[in-house]
Amino acid sequence: MDFISNSGIWSALTYVVPFLVVLGVVVFVHEMGHFLVARYFNVSVETFSIGFGPELFGFNDRHGTRWRVAAIPLGGYVKFKGDENAASIPSREDLSRLTEEERRGNFHTKPVAQRAAVVAAGPIANFILAIVILTFWFTFVGKGIVEPRVETVEQGSAAAAAGFQPGDLIVEIAGARVQSFDEVQRVVATNADTELDVVVQRGGQEITLKATPRLEERKDRFGNVMKIGLLGIGRPTKPEDVRIERYDPLTSFGMSLSETYFWAKQPVIFIQKLFTGQASSDQLGGPIRIAQLSREVASVSVLELFRWIAIISINIGLLNLFPIPLLDGGHLLFYGIEAARGKPLSERTLEIGFRIGFALVIMLMIFATRNDVIHLLRRIG
Repeated sequence: MDFISNSGIWSALTYVVPFLVVLGVVVFVHEMGHFLVARYFNVSVETFSIGFGPELFGFNDRHGTRWRVAAIPLGGYVKFKGDENAASIPSREDLSRLTEEERRGNFHTKPVAQRAAVVAAGPIANFILAIVILTFWFTFVGKGIVEPRVETVEQGSAAAAAGFQPGDLIVEIAGARVQSFDEVQRVVATNADTELDVVVQRGGQEITLKATPRLEERKDRFGNVMKIGLLGIGRPTKPEDVRIERYDPLTSFGMSLSETYFWAKQPVIFIQKLFTGQASSDQLGGPIRIAQLSREVASVSVLELFRWIAIISINIGLLNLFPIPLLDGGHLLFYGIEAARGKPLSERTLEIGFRIGFALVIMLMIFATRNDVIHLLRRIG
């Protein structure tokens, strides 16, 4: 009898391990961004924590920083000298009483530009991580290029209405030249109900077709239901239509910037579509969805898991830049107001702002987890 498989331990580990690897790397790099810039500006760092809650293990370095791994692996934080709470709201009265020695290394006594740099460094580190991974990917793993040729046209589809024919070679869509079928899919998926100019080569001539992708529900290879724009054309399936291209480091770096920009746009596009009805809030996922997708990506290959880390890192970096109090973007918003006014906002205003931010973040996490549970139950059922 196979005890591990029967007990479900192995099945649980296939979810837990990839999830911890993905989130651990992303959180560590994010907090390291804060840490390194803080140290550069001589801010004393009291705690560097991966996870929240009770400490599992840790150590103190020679600068007095406590490096710790905590029991709840859903984030992390860096605690600076002078932080009185998780929102990093200082007491003005206490700051005014500090001695010169106590002010040395205190985060809140630093100029506003330095504080802003420390806060911005976390999300920036996430973007840098993604760029490094993707540059490595395009240089050593390569990019799969599927010739953008139309293999099939679904009857009654948007492509059929636009006049597509099997054998058409797509050379341009929405004003952008394309080299791969995947590039066509990306444009189509994010432009539902939007008329697109598509240039195809047919019989030695270039013809411009006007196509409007239809918003439809589709399942990805992992069974996840998504609402995306579709034309109704099939990709080439012959081996000679697929090739792997690797690029020199400089070209790969440029491609990684474009790829990072593409993934950074997706959450913004999703929010816009929520307000226009082109997307549903049930597509919003949380930790369970990340764990599920991490497991499924890891089942493909370890290399794919690194690419997934890059995508998650971009999303975490962008999320933290949203101007919501409690997130990095909220701190940056308040620092911007402080710089414009020449003095910080009142403690009461900051406290109210961070309470609102805390409530928004908690509600978002609850809603996303609810979606995750419903999605999981549907898959099991």
